[in-house]
Amino acid sequence: MASAVLDLLVGRVGAFLISEASLLEGVHDELEETRLELLAMKAFLADAEKKGARNEVEKTCVENVRDVSIAVHHGRVHKLIKTIKGIPERSRRYGVERIEGTKTNPNSYDSNRVKIYGVSSLFFKDDELVGIKDAKEKLVGWLLSKEPQRTVISVVGMGGSGKTSLVATAFTGQTANFHCYAWLTVSKTYNIEDLLRVLIKELFRSALRDVPQDLSNMNYIQMVELLVNYLQSKRYVIVLDDVWDIYLWRQISVALPDGVDGSRVMLTTRNEDIASFPFEAGSHVYHVQPLNENDAWDLFSKKTFSSWPEKCCPQELGFIARDLVGKCKGLPLGIVALGALMSTRRLVSEWMKFYSSLNWELSNNPTLEVVKSIFLLSFNDLPYRLKHCFLYLCIFPEDYVIDSDRLVRLWMAEGFVDKVEGPKPEEIAESYVAELTCRCMVQVVKRQPSGKAKTFKMHDLIRELALSISKADKFFAVYDEQKMNKDSRVQELPSGFKLLRVLDLKHVPVAQLPGEIVKFFNLKYLNLKGTKVKELPKDIGNLRSLETLDIRHSKIRVLPAGIVKLKNLRHLLMYHCNFEDLFKSYYFFDGTQAPDGICKLKSLQVCDAIKLGGSLVKQLRQLTQLTRMSLSNAREADEEDLCKSLESMKLIEHFFVHTSNEDEVLRLDALPSAPPLLKELGLIGKLEKVPLWFPSLFSLTHLRLHWSRLTEDFLPYIQALPNLSILRLNNAYVGNQLVFHTGFRMLSELYIMELPKMNAIVIEKGAMPALQTLVITECMGLKQLPNGIEHLTCLQTLDLVNVPNELVERIRGEGSLDSSKVMHISELSYHYKTESGWFGERLRSCLQWIFRPSSSTVDILSRDGLPFLPGDEYSFSCFISLL
Repeated sequence: MASAVLDLLVGRVGAFLISEASLLEGVHDELEETRLELLAMKAFLADAEKKGARNEVEKTCVENVRDVSIAVHHGRVHKLIKTIKGIPERSRRYGVERIEGTKTNPNSYDSNRVKIYGVSSLFFKDDELVGIKDAKEKLVGWLLSKEPQRTVISVVGMGGSGKTSLVATAFTGQTANFHCYAWLTVSKTYNIEDLLRVLIKELFRSALRDVPQDLSNMNYIQMVELLVNYLQSKRYVIVLDDVWDIYLWRQISVALPDGVDGSRVMLTTRNEDIASFPFEAGSHVYHVQPLNENDAWDLFSKKTFSSWPEKCCPQELGFIARDLVGKCKGLPLGIVALGALMSTRRLVSEWMKFYSSLNWELSNNPTLEVVKSIFLLSFNDLPYRLKHCFLYLCIFPEDYVIDSDRLVRLWMAEGFVDKVEGPKPEEIAESYVAELTCRCMVQVVKRQPSGKAKTFKMHDLIRELALSISKADKFFAVYDEQKMNKDSRVQELPSGFKLLRVLDLKHVPVAQLPGEIVKFFNLKYLNLKGTKVKELPKDIGNLRSLETLDIRHSKIRVLPAGIVKLKNLRHLLMYHCNFEDLFKSYYFFDGTQAPDGICKLKSLQVCDAIKLGGSLVKQLRQLTQLTRMSLSNAREADEEDLCKSLESMKLIEHFFVHTSNEDEVLRLDALPSAPPLLKELGLIGKLEKVPLWFPSLFSLTHLRLHWSRLTEDFLPYIQALPNLSILRLNNAYVGNQLVFHTGFRMLSELYIMELPKMNAIVIEKGAMPALQTLVITECMGLKQLPNGIEHLTCLQTLDLVNVPNELVERIRGEGSLDSSKVMHISELSYHYKTESGWFGERLRSCLQWIFRPSSSTVDILSRDGLPFLPGDEYSFSCFISLL
């Protein structure tokens, strides 16, 4: 990480050179020389990291580098030059040049420890494992299936998730069904010839055959020929545990004949790309899930309390013990390690002390070393650029749901995103998110229709370990406000940081920005979302480096004229949502008034949302580079100008438009065809007819019709759209029936909200075959389930919100009238509102919960894209998360 720190420092020195050149008379040449010196230091430290070296001399070198960074932040130029020049001199004096790979790096891992842990899984007893019954049955089913061809079974999950243990329990019980078998622990570093030798030995010994005597002298080709001849007529099963590179498969698969005897290859991996690789023969993929709360507690109890007198958790330890298990978030490795460690601690004070120092324990306690080693194996395998991108996730609080779009903007502002010719920086940053999720370094919470992660979380234990690395390398530190001064409610904004890049005040109760902020010439990211700030500084145009300005849900309703000077501005987020009347209000979102010159910002990629007025609607056609735009206060008379602007935006992917009031007609027929790349479309306002270009929305994945109040049946216009995945209808239709005759092949989520005259929903067989989520809200004329709901075999969630009691009674309980029609649906929930607040009921188990709106409602119900109405959000999982 030291080289990563230096890389950021080099960038900041470069920024200093550019921004302060005119003010630094006589030191420009020295700064350029300093920048070159830093580049050399970076190369040296990068080599040291690869070798795993980190002795005391090198640590001191890194400390000096951090001093340099502080000097840069405070603009102490002469101190900066003097310090940097002294670092290499001291390094040479004390022998840093002679550093070799001593493997003393605290961030290194013990590969032998990891391998031994994996192999030991073969000897676990069934009663030592919990929560794997269904997964084991699935794997055994694939192992013993009648598929004649060689089949690859991939088990994928994050490090420590129990992949190896799961495969081991399935493998060891079924070896008698095969002629020969072998288990290979691959790990990150391997030698293919050594692996083949181990494979040959295990396969021969498992079949009670003598191992070839000249095996040690064979080369790769000879061993491949030997295996092909030996396995050609046999039914074999081979496990490749801990695969890091698909190249291994290419090397080893040529030795595994694809016969018709039902041979199987099982592999475990932390990389989804490897698991989903198109293997030549048949294949199956199993994604390991975290243990649920009950299974996690059972596993912890077995490891912790089995030797205690009562063999169960004492009452006085119950709360802290369960909280500690919760930290593991269902990660078996963490649960087992913590359980073994706590089994010898009998006093409440000992448990409390351990809990308060969990970060230190994870980094320093030998009992937890295997947890650290397995995590570091994944961390050290990350590409150089992704290491500080990953560590940066720790700035978010524990259990925080991280929005991918927000993270992309932050990474860009911090300088983490490579500058590559061709792709936009947003696209590069999105590829970083994709790689972290693919490597199972984060847990995906919600995906976009395309499969990309929309939101995700960081595992608590991994976050603690990542924090320890960040602190050790002085990459950054996280301060707990409760541990700081008692008067933590007083918010003090930073001052004196000319090179500050990011200022994120999301939901901070600040009402006014200090005038000094306009002097932060290096500021790239300013987030005022949810604050009480009423206006931006008039001189905001001085922030020439600003790339992201987020004023959503703040008190700001007008942009100052100086905004047009922000030539580097890429993301302008400024819509305001209505959260007071969550269901029945026409008003969905409002925009912010912008000056005419706003359309001259040619770097702008995202503009959510402009409040139309005057000649602004005509100027919009200049923003041809936009990928995302939303508009409010649209009028019927704007049709021609609005459509011409939309036609000029060939790159637009997300477009929302909101009329000025509920009686204003939204006219869009002047648009000859749909924008070719449009993925998300939201039309908020009255539609007299379906736009003629609807059938040409070939790229569309998400459609929202809000208060459209169409009189004609609009479903035939959109049923054939090839990529439509999410359909949200809110007071969109005034007919009494919705009939899904056919089509909607890719639709996975359907939200039907407030259709007052609708008394029937009909789903014919074959329509919506992929539907997984159905939410029906405020449809008071609907007295029974959708006719044909039993045809929706993929439906997992049915959520009913404020619907007639007659409908609910038809499915409440096993003996109810329509219970047989919903037996295939795993999540069946009912939510309703009274004067006391929101109540919810899980209809099958009758588990009840209550939701009452709080100050956090705004943040939970809004996304970094345009906001979503509560009919979308009031699912069982959302209610639980709000408790």
